[in-house]
Amino acid sequence: MQVTEAAGELARAIQESPECREYARLKKEIDGDAGIKALVDEYKRLQTAMQMRVLSGQGLEGEDAQRFQSLNVLLFSDQRTSGYLLAEMRLQRMMAEVFETLTRAAGMDIPLPV
Repeated sequence: MQVTEAAGELARAIQESPECREYARLKKEIDGDAGIKALVDEYKRLQTAMQMRVLSGQGLEGEDAQRFQSLNVLLFSDQRTSGYLLAEMRLQRMMAEVFETLTRAAGMDIPLPV
């Protein structure tokens, strides 16, 4: 079997996985509500900004950190948004495990954060 054919099979297996199906279902729900989607998008933007600050050695204080914390409390206190964000984390974890398996098979050493 060619590598590209196997990659296609892997892509189909990912799409059919419970993690991906649940994420897609919840994403559709979130995307259908413009207000909630805007909050989730802002949360993700701030999350990335906070991660970049940590990686560059900067602190997490400031207006963005406060806004991120407020959104964190708000989004995780709502069943729809917390379910969506947790489903996204589970899918990301599964994808990280796949990536780790593939890099190991290729003889590459690319450690992933736990």
